[in-house]
Amino acid sequence: MLSHDICILGAGPGGATAALHLANAGHRCLLLDRATFPRDKICGDALSGKVLMELKRISESLPPLLAASPMQVPSLGIDFFAPNGRQLSIPFKPNFNKALDRPAGHVAKRLDFDNFLVEEVRQRPEIDFRENVDVVRTERTATGWLLLDKAGQEVATCRLLLVANGAQSEFARKVAGHALEPEHHCAGLRTYYQGVTGLSPDNFIELHFIKDFLPGYLWVFPLPNGQANVGVGMLSKAVADRKINLRKQLDEMLATHPTLGPRFAQAERLGPVRGFGLPLGSKRRALSGANYLLLGDAGSLIDPFSGEGISHAMVSGRHAANWAAQAVAKDDFSPEFLKNYDVAVYNRLWQELRLSRAMQRLLNFPSLFNIVANRAANNPTLAETLSAMFMDLDLRERLRQPSFYFKLLFGGKKRTPLKG
Repeated sequence: MLSHDICILGAGPGGATAALHLANAGHRCLLLDRATFPRDKICGDALSGKVLMELKRISESLPPLLAASPMQVPSLGIDFFAPNGRQLSIPFKPNFNKALDRPAGHVAKRLDFDNFLVEEVRQRPEIDFRENVDVVRTERTATGWLLLDKAGQEVATCRLLLVANGAQSEFARKVAGHALEPEHHCAGLRTYYQGVTGLSPDNFIELHFIKDFLPGYLWVFPLPNGQANVGVGMLSKAVADRKINLRKQLDEMLATHPTLGPRFAQAERLGPVRGFGLPLGSKRRALSGANYLLLGDAGSLIDPFSGEGISHAMVSGRHAANWAAQAVAKDDFSPEFLKNYDVAVYNRLWQELRLSRAMQRLLNFPSLFNIVANRAANNPTLAETLSAMFMDLDLRERLRQPSFYFKLLFGGKKRTPLKG
């Protein structure tokens, strides 16, 4: 049986990022995953600018290594399609020069991106990485945790457990008490297509807010070799209340929508339509407890508006590595000390999650959403805000300024009232 100070459950972006930061700081850890890599993960496959910055924080070499890989296409922005059909194109970087600048984002299948990170893990002797190890039960010990597999065999013990085993994490539910709440949970479907027409030459990712499908949305993300990731997402509460068949709705929209129908008329679906659930970061939850930290999807840190979770998982992985190292150094794994991790993660993400929650609520009011989309076309502040949600731009200071909200709603500079 293996014994470590720090054990990480799950080698996705959150777990792998935590392991790599620990290795960079000279700390050993045990990293376990029930799968053998490469393995698929149901996702939209978009890698935002925030992902690139988290890669850079691991190693300066990783962003250019990703950009040179055939597994990805560079994505220069995002196209929002409002319920009234208005297209709002938001570049990730204003005045981007394709010849000189590095891509501001990418799209790559999670099968490939997660393996990209795992290949970095494999090169680090500080990380004891074990695949095909399915930890199905955890038991408290006097000093931490005992991990057991499906046969009841003891796998490892540790003093601190970093839980990064995804949206369906049994630990998050049973130990941390993260109940599935339909108002803070998204149901989604994803499939792959070949031959979708009308994709952006600059690989802008597409988010379609179709009137009859609100408060859900449909996405089309371009991939290498002429493929595209296509899917839908909607709050689980809305799906249940309206008794919506997401699979049927997806097929109908791709066949009959006046804009999407012609683009998919000759496209070929590759493989099955697969479903997934996403615990959203629209509610602040505890991310730590005695001898454990929750990372990424296991911590319910997914963006409520865009569904983006990779960068948030990596942010949490970076902070988890920092506070795990401090906990080992201080020999303090108490809930009180580990709450510093919660503070660090929410200090970085909470304002953005709140803003995304507010934008998510707009989906209940199509006419208001149309107004926002129309204004954004002529409102640099709103356009920059939408762009910043997908980049590593720190919105926190702007969100604290009253003038920001005036510009967000009305654009331009606040006028000085006339005197007299």
